[in-house]
Amino acid sequence: MKLPLSPRRKPFYGWVIVAAGAGIEFTVGALMQQVFGGYAAALTREFGWNRSTIGVGFSLSRLENGILGPLQGWMIDRFGPQWVIRGGLCLLAVGFIAFSQLHSITTFYLAFGLMALGGGLAGFMPITVAVVNWFDRQRARALGIAQIGFALSGVIASFVILAITQIGWREVSFASGIIVLVVGLPITALIRGRPEDMGLRLDGLTEEEEARLREQDAAHARVSSSTPVDFTAREALTTRAFWLISLGHGSALLVVGAVMVHLFLHLTDSLGYSDEHAAMFILIMTVSQIAGQLAGGFLGDIINKRIIVVTCMGMHAAGLLLVAHVGTVPAVIAFAVLHGGAWGGRGPLMQALRADYFGRGSFGKIMGFSSMITMFGTITGPILAGWLYDRTGSYTVGFTVIALLAVLGSLFFVFATRPPLPRRPEGAPPPTPEPAVALVTH
Repeated sequence: MKLPLSPRRKPFYGWVIVAAGAGIEFTVGALMQQVFGGYAAALTREFGWNRSTIGVGFSLSRLENGILGPLQGWMIDRFGPQWVIRGGLCLLAVGFIAFSQLHSITTFYLAFGLMALGGGLAGFMPITVAVVNWFDRQRARALGIAQIGFALSGVIASFVILAITQIGWREVSFASGIIVLVVGLPITALIRGRPEDMGLRLDGLTEEEEARLREQDAAHARVSSSTPVDFTAREALTTRAFWLISLGHGSALLVVGAVMVHLFLHLTDSLGYSDEHAAMFILIMTVSQIAGQLAGGFLGDIINKRIIVVTCMGMHAAGLLLVAHVGTVPAVIAFAVLHGGAWGGRGPLMQALRADYFGRGSFGKIMGFSSMITMFGTITGPILAGWLYDRTGSYTVGFTVIALLAVLGSLFFVFATRPPLPRRPEGAPPPTPEPAVALVTH
């Protein structure tokens, strides 16, 4: 868009939503999601639990979030993302404190399950819905910038992992619960549901600017990336595109889940790198993820999103094969660059693609139902890699199998073309988004 802004116009509040979402994802990612490998290594050394046991704990938490996905999506659409995020942060803080006191595998599953539930309610889904509700033409880049918070959390996560090894995992977990309340909760005051609630329009455009852009699209024979009709969740579920995107997303999370749980153990125990060197490789992966999110977000508003996603899936596979079969410093660095860049590049585009195809009216519910499918990738990855390690004594076979599954998963996106518009009775009014319930505290 090349529209001159009036010097008196206020900055679009949607970018405040993006910044707030990035801040929350940074907090949750730095303290929990990006450091699970560090906790896994500490628990393995203290309690002697095998890789499969640790992987099952991570996977059960993904199963929990996947099953509750439709309920979470309904809550977001009904009550607004702000209150869902607040509740999630409170649960996450309690989970961290409980995690610091665990002494058995049962309490590990319970405490980490509570942490995962809180992190899910506070993180990716409600923030994505909030950003989608505020942007259309700049949706991919807005999602990419919002998700930079999670990528940046990897920088701090490296230091958190070092703190786990040097100070102790119990102390770090307890402190994390306090930080979530002190840092995360105040940020939620900035989250708003929809621009219409503040008398604004998508992308911060005026009605005249939006009309002018439509004329420019028509003059250059450009087709809008967004559907002119908002699908209901029921209508989206009947399309081939919904299932193909969900299955493809699940295959990508197969890689991410396995790497999040087992990479640190592979680098330290299998390849013999020190904890400090492993943290350095994770830092390189994080920097690559940030670069990938910026590039993917901006390119996604310009060229076909599916082409970018398919390319990223190939990068995932190539990186895993390098770290599994070579393992030298150059190979591990190449893995970190490829995997991080692919993770960052495809992440915002999968959500933008759903919003382009199905609209924003029921986006929370649609994401919730999709999570019931994508969770199988996150569940299967850690369990499969851990199970094959316990039987072969190496991650080589597990990482190779997962890399091949990622290549096959890319085919889902090849065929995930735009669905036809839903058929509705002639003269029936289009469904309108359900207004969020105003929850006011005094």
